[in-house]
Amino acid sequence: MLSVAGKALRVSGCPRNARSIATVVSGNKTSKLVRDRLQKEVCKMQELEPGFRPGLVVLQVGDRSDSNLYISMKLKAAAEIGIDARHIRLPNTASEDEVLHSIQSINEDARAHGLIVQLPLDSIRPIDSGRVTDAVAPHKDVDGLSSINAGKLSRGDLKNCFIPCTPNGCMELISQTGVSVAGKHAVVVGRSKIVGAPMHDLLLWNHATVTTCHSQTSNLAEQVGRADILVVGAGKPEMVRGEWVKEGAVVIDCGINYVADETKPGGTRVVGDVHYPTANQRASFITPVPGGVGPMTVAMLMKNTVQSAWRFLQSQRSDG
Repeated sequence: MLSVAGKALRVSGCPRNARSIATVVSGNKTSKLVRDRLQKEVCKMQELEPGFRPGLVVLQVGDRSDSNLYISMKLKAAAEIGIDARHIRLPNTASEDEVLHSIQSINEDARAHGLIVQLPLDSIRPIDSGRVTDAVAPHKDVDGLSSINAGKLSRGDLKNCFIPCTPNGCMELISQTGVSVAGKHAVVVGRSKIVGAPMHDLLLWNHATVTTCHSQTSNLAEQVGRADILVVGAGKPEMVRGEWVKEGAVVIDCGINYVADETKPGGTRVVGDVHYPTANQRASFITPVPGGVGPMTVAMLMKNTVQSAWRFLQSQRSDG
């Protein structure tokens, strides 16, 4: 099976052999390219400002095991790049006011160029997650989840906002295929604030014609079958069947689902939202699960943090 990373491949206009298998777009390899590039950028920052390091704060409420895993991945990636990452954990008894107070303190900390609040919030007390994410200063919102950044993205102000990490990673993976987004018919399955909705906006402002499908969409298979570029983030294991996929489509699978598998040591295995064994018989390019979109989400978080640090440095130098 072929893979794409490091350089974009162009898709010829020739008909594909019906028995050909999709080229795998590796998030593991592509994310490494992104991290290597960011490491060089951090070195450039330190040449301009000796001792300077981009700063990232991860704020966690509670002690969920899955959140701990995701945070450890983020801290590891940050360390490799040269980002000073701090992990602040509040107890699961924390109130909304206590969380908001912590966010305000980080907003005012000049060492922190990026702040993410690890979701879901694991507190025994009621906390409005929307109010919490909106409390993050927009210029430090490297998750891109605040209403201000979401609003800028929705109106196409891409150069003046932080783009949510998973959709941004999807765009990077699409870029790796060499397939131009402009003029294509893109279909997004899912409309979450973290993936589906911003993915729609990104594709739209990169000049695709975009259809967003969701739980109330009728004839989902028919809609999927129209997609030149298909991005699926519905949270349902293998819901998109290979026979739905248009011949030669680019398929980006954002799903991470655990299904029973007695042959595995833990009794489960990870699958995406797309039925990979059949979809890869029809797609031209496809992301694997795991090893596809997941690593790119972390890489884009690092990219946003470095971008925020550059903005901070530029503002300091202009003020000076």
